[in-house]
Amino acid sequence: MRSALSRALAASPRLTAAERDVGIATGQRIQAGALFNPELSYEQDDSFGSGKYRGTRSAETTLQISQAFELFGKRDARIAAGAAGIEVAAIQRKAVRLEVLSETAIAFLSVLGAQRRIQILDEQIAAIDRLTPLLRRRVEAGASSPAETGRAEVASALVKADRERFKATLASARRELAVLMGEASAKFGEVSGRLDTMGKPPTFQSVVAAIDANPQLVRWTAVFAQRNAELLLARLKPYPDVRIAAGWRHYNETNDDAVRLSLSVPIPVFDQNQGNILSAQESLAKTKAEREANRNALIVIAGRAYDSLQGSLRELAVLRETAIPKAVEASEAISQGYGQGRFTLLEVLDAQASVTQARLREQEALQNFHAGVATIEGLVGNPFTLARESAR
Repeated sequence: MRSALSRALAASPRLTAAERDVGIATGQRIQAGALFNPELSYEQDDSFGSGKYRGTRSAETTLQISQAFELFGKRDARIAAGAAGIEVAAIQRKAVRLEVLSETAIAFLSVLGAQRRIQILDEQIAAIDRLTPLLRRRVEAGASSPAETGRAEVASALVKADRERFKATLASARRELAVLMGEASAKFGEVSGRLDTMGKPPTFQSVVAAIDANPQLVRWTAVFAQRNAELLLARLKPYPDVRIAAGWRHYNETNDDAVRLSLSVPIPVFDQNQGNILSAQESLAKTKAEREANRNALIVIAGRAYDSLQGSLRELAVLRETAIPKAVEASEAISQGYGQGRFTLLEVLDAQASVTQARLREQEALQNFHAGVATIEGLVGNPFTLARESAR
């Protein structure tokens, strides 16, 4: 599984997109700190007219440079919003990484579970095939009806049909895992792993408490800081900036020179940015509600996964303590008794089918348990601590 997880992280386009978002936010932060460019202007008055203003004899030429200055901390607020944007993107990348890991782990478990189900069905087919020589001897001895041969063939065919269905499931699971690992088709062989290593999960309350560390929720702290900076910037915008200009003016008529100075300040009479301020206030106010909605959704997902793994544990306890041992014991006794003529072929096949179904249920419960663990690990952002039990 470690290899699959590593390959999925390296190949995930969603993770690549999230990394690009960090780059985008970094560029926006750099731009937020940029100062206004100075302006250079050239003016020529009283020229190319009539009379004394013909040509440039009486012209006045001015070369001027001007610079706008932001006041009242607007640039600092813009930088703060940009820095918070980088943090939002970086935390979101962590959230995407956890999602990729969780999805890949679940896909890997699906492949592993499908492989094991096919193995169980192969074992049942082999068990039915082992009955064939004994069945033929019984038919030849007149102890069984020739129809029982056909019944055994039907039973074997039905199990083979189930095996083909699981093979299709395995093919789909392998394709999904391959796509997550960046491959167009599944080029890997059988996956290896153990589903029978179990453990007791912590309480659901501890899971809920750990969810607050999920990057999806941590992200909202950075979002709040970003929106708070945007609100401050909106409130500061009506305060006027200052533009200062200095120039050199030459009078052609007298061949004199003079310095030109100017200072301009906009008067915020008609536009005081009230609409943008209101919008920023509402955006900041809804942050808490968005975080709570996000947290509630994560708790619901965690609850489903937790209930699934707890149900799987209870199901496994019943299967392993009663169903599987009793089914195996009964199947062995009936198979031995069949050779002695004490049981019919139908009873043998039914006993074998019971063992197979119990083992298939066990594999399904094991897969559901580990899928629940993988889901919760993706939500809490850390490996799920289990009180490990020995593998059975």
